[in-house]
Amino acid sequence: MSKIKLLYDVVSDLKNLAASIQTLAESMDSGNSNTIPSGTTTKTDNTNENKITLEQVRAALAEKSYDGFTKEVRELIEKYGGKRLSDINPSKYPNLLKDAEGLK
Repeated sequence: MSKIKLLYDVVSDLKNLAASIQTLAESMDSGNSNTIPSGTTTKTDNTNENKITLEQVRAALAEKSYDGFTKEVRELIEKYGGKRLSDINPSKYPNLLKDAEGLK
């Protein structure tokens, strides 16, 4: 891998991390602890299906990253088929969150 490509990947990862931290900070600023997922899902108004949003996954992974699991978070993202969180199919979010909760 060329050094330029490696640097580009690092910059991309930093941008994703910054976005995740911003989402976490906004959740904390709002004073609503329910916006940070703890393995729960939200129900939509129109259906009985549980849906997990990208923002919820991003906040959960940012929290894990903040707790010192940055490498493990990166590995989980790759495990579910992405170089970055936005590359992952939303149908895989529940399993990704479950794996992230297991990081201790």
